[in-house]
Amino acid sequence: MKSLFAAGVLALGWWAFDLASGDPRSPRMEHSPQWRDGRFRNPQPMWNDTWGALMAIRKRDPNSRPTGPVPAVQPTRAGLEAPPASGLRATWLGHSTVYLEVDGVRILTDPMWSDRASPVSWAGPRRFYAPLISLEDLPRPQVVAISHNHYDHLDEGTLSRMKDWDARFIVPLGVGARLVRWGIPVARITELDWWQSFRVGEVDVVSTPSRHASGRGLLDKDRTLWTSYAFVGPRHRVYFSGDTGMFPGFREIGARLGPFDLTMIESGAYNRAWPDWHLGPEQAVEAHGMLRGRTLLPIHWGLFDLAAHAWTEPVERVLIAAKAAGATVVVPRPGQSVEPEAPPSFQRWWPDLPWHTAAEAPIRATSNGQPLAVQGSAP
Repeated sequence: MKSLFAAGVLALGWWAFDLASGDPRSPRMEHSPQWRDGRFRNPQPMWNDTWGALMAIRKRDPNSRPTGPVPAVQPTRAGLEAPPASGLRATWLGHSTVYLEVDGVRILTDPMWSDRASPVSWAGPRRFYAPLISLEDLPRPQVVAISHNHYDHLDEGTLSRMKDWDARFIVPLGVGARLVRWGIPVARITELDWWQSFRVGEVDVVSTPSRHASGRGLLDKDRTLWTSYAFVGPRHRVYFSGDTGMFPGFREIGARLGPFDLTMIESGAYNRAWPDWHLGPEQAVEAHGMLRGRTLLPIHWGLFDLAAHAWTEPVERVLIAAKAAGATVVVPRPGQSVEPEAPPSFQRWWPDLPWHTAAEAPIRATSNGQPLAVQGSAP
């Protein structure tokens, strides 16, 4: 649904091309099991209620954006440079941007420092708060991991400022070409298909399946792949969802690469009109169980107004679902670092606002419009 906004603002329609030759379709893309009939496909097709989506825009919750400052924390370079005592630490910088430290390897997911998630600077979803640490002060990660090419996950204003970083940029098939246009050297870019991996230090970065879409304009829908990631170290394992709807593959990821010490799973920007694009809170907790996760960090909420629900609704519903499932959840303030092995005491830092319960506004994935039969497992 987010790509619909981008298309309405500006029809970019850029095609992915091979990093070396500039060929309109990379041979690696065409040989991917996910590539069929000229584009990437989900194993479970996604369903949309276009009329319902339009109505949702008209019925946007009055609390879809904060009315006052969000009580964030400003991390320091010194604090991020100090190694975590446990070997695993996550600093949520808002939305899907996490500064992650896994067994000596620093990883930055879906970096977003721009003011808007948009192809233009004068329109589109605007941040609720300014970046919590400057890119210049951020300790350089060894890995920058991108999940897909939607504007709130692949940001030109941010990535172009990283062109001189000595980092490994790991992206799904087809996305690397755009990074090259933004000045990042080909030699620092690694494109992965699902279940392929790349080792950095002692950590394997594994591209794992997800159920989503790609596109930045009218002409490039699903021309590049989308992915989630598993970061597998000698002592710790972390899962990062990117954007995804519910699908049976969570169980396979958990069986092959879990259990995960930490799962970072998208929990916001959902609506019944697009139930297969995003998990929503209850299915995020369900996915956490299927992944054999130990601690859940909800992400993809609290920075941009991308749906009609109240901005605090995702975390309220995650906490209720987690309690029912017996799952452990950490909800740090934006910018606060957490170590799952020694989590901070729970503090409710967001305001108490009206929101809709799971019974009032259920989000359940479909298969071509029919209920998707996916039974979760306990964490």
